[in-house]
Amino acid sequence: MREVLVTTYYLEMTSRDRLRPRLLNRGGLDLFRVEPPEPELNRFFYRSVGDAWHWVDRLPWTLEDWRDYLNQAGVETWVLRVDGSPAGYFELDSRPGGDVEIVYFGLLEPFTGGGLGAHLLTRAVDRAWDLGARRVWLHTCSLDDPRALSHYLARGFTLYRREQSPRKVPTGSLASRVEKLPNG
Repeated sequence: MREVLVTTYYLEMTSRDRLRPRLLNRGGLDLFRVEPPEPELNRFFYRSVGDAWHWVDRLPWTLEDWRDYLNQAGVETWVLRVDGSPAGYFELDSRPGGDVEIVYFGLLEPFTGGGLGAHLLTRAVDRAWDLGARRVWLHTCSLDDPRALSHYLARGFTLYRREQSPRKVPTGSLASRVEKLPNG
């Protein structure tokens, strides 16, 4: 493990008109809400999508922790299938006050690079506005896919805050994407 300086980017969209949609026009795409919630499915996507990007906050969660979270009012999970195979997902958290957070969003590795990310993000933002959002927001960081920030900006999000903090990460190719801390 080594300590690196991680930059977190907070992005928002304050009007549906700011969304620059990019949808794929092809068969075989199926987006559906997971209802009732399936903790095992969310855990699968969290681990499978997030492993390469050091998503660690929920790794200690038990299935009961997952169930408790997913059963909260305003929390939704949506899954994208491509030709019947699970390809990606997003979690939304709609709380009183009108803010809807895209809490987690991502594709399984075999489905990256073909425009599915832009399609799925467009659908996630549309769903957030359908929930009555006054603002849709999310965050990403320098540990995420190097294309993530530009991907969010391309769909119409704007950066409203940036923070840096130290974090311990496994040694490896990740080091090329983040800054080393002094003595790290």
